[in-house]
Amino acid sequence: MQKILIMTDSACDLEPELIKELGIKVMPFNISIDELSFREIEKTKDEVYELMDKSDNIPKTAQITAFEFEEAYKEAFEQGYTNIICVTIAGTASATNSNAVMAINNFYEENPDAKNKISIKVIDSNGYTGMYGYPVTEAAKKVAKGTDAESIIAYLEEWFSCITAYFVPMTLKYAKKSGRISAAAAFAGELLGLKPVIEMVNGGSIIHEKIRGEKNIIPKLMSQIEKVMTPQTPYIMLTAKDDTLAKLLEKEMIKKFGYKAEYYSKVGAAVAANAGPDLVGVAFRKNTSK
Repeated sequence: MQKILIMTDSACDLEPELIKELGIKVMPFNISIDELSFREIEKTKDEVYELMDKSDNIPKTAQITAFEFEEAYKEAFEQGYTNIICVTIAGTASATNSNAVMAINNFYEENPDAKNKISIKVIDSNGYTGMYGYPVTEAAKKVAKGTDAESIIAYLEEWFSCITAYFVPMTLKYAKKSGRISAAAAFAGELLGLKPVIEMVNGGSIIHEKIRGEKNIIPKLMSQIEKVMTPQTPYIMLTAKDDTLAKLLEKEMIKKFGYKAEYYSKVGAAVAANAGPDLVGVAFRKNTSK
């Protein structure tokens, strides 16, 4: 009988209560804000936003190392797990994914008796925050129901083949300085009070529209979402220190599609360091036939 561990990194932005309830193993990113360094799981998101507001610098994030993953694999093996399914932040944004893969060989070399006893699968989410936080929770629920590892992996890989997110950052300060959201670096309208609608897809970013005025954010987002969202599939609200616009956007989503969001994903330090602590957006399954 399989004993399956669902593993991920802290940029999935799941809340601690949900992580504990579902038995998900979360590998934390290391964050530095000015002289203060901490693991992402050691501070609440609101505490991180407060630190960011007080600093003139953007937070720095350090990739999760292969050694850290190797130690986590060893711990799981010693606890009797037969399968590890590890979902990471987009490999295009962080070496964390490649480190998780590298750690598999390291682990088996150091623990040769584990080769036929535990299977390790690392999956690149090609996404950020709730784009993979939500399916990770669904994977953990499937484990609790007795679903086999192969079926869970198939579910995750299918989800990541069509997931996308559209969001509007209230400032491009963080995206431009970090360089992680490439589309933002090319955006030239900020001095005119324009805000971009950014799509995060396949680990990259695309600007679809330029918005002037906060009142236009929701209509412009909806205009883009309506074109490509697969109806009757789950969607996740993306928000940060202020969820006012996210709630307004969800109301419009309910009007259009007839059902509410699966949950709100509040971005944590690793994501806020690149997208900023104030944004609104939604992650959903994209209709790839359009």
